[in-house]
Amino acid sequence: MTIARILAEKGADIVTITPERTLDEAIHLLAEKRIGALVVTHGDGSVAGILSERDIMRALAKLGGGAFDAPVSAHMTAEVVTCKRATTVEDVMQLMTEGRFRHVPVCEDGRLVGLISIGDVVKRRIAAVEAEHKAMRDYITMA
Repeated sequence: MTIARILAEKGADIVTITPERTLDEAIHLLAEKRIGALVVTHGDGSVAGILSERDIMRALAKLGGGAFDAPVSAHMTAEVVTCKRATTVEDVMQLMTEGRFRHVPVCEDGRLVGLISIGDVVKRRIAAVEAEHKAMRDYITMA
């Protein structure tokens, strides 16, 4: 299964923020949308970074309450690992495991087109395993 299929099933809605916004604004956006990360984008739709709950916690631990007024760009992860629609779920799982992150932006032609989370990947993997299990059980009971 490819990332394109997951995006087709879940939709390509992505919550983004610009680099000059404050951590306070980012925190409120994360809470409002009930999500764990924001893709930081430039005006042209290219990815500037990603801001996760972990990034915010590190900023708060370092700066205390002063972090709230800091720009997102000061605390985002700037070197973002991305994938393409044609990337396989297995490849994204490997990227997430090796990189120890839970969100991977999907980019095509330098522009953000989707976001895959560990929850998306696990949900599809469980569905695939259950389908294989059912097919095996059906095969055995028919024999």
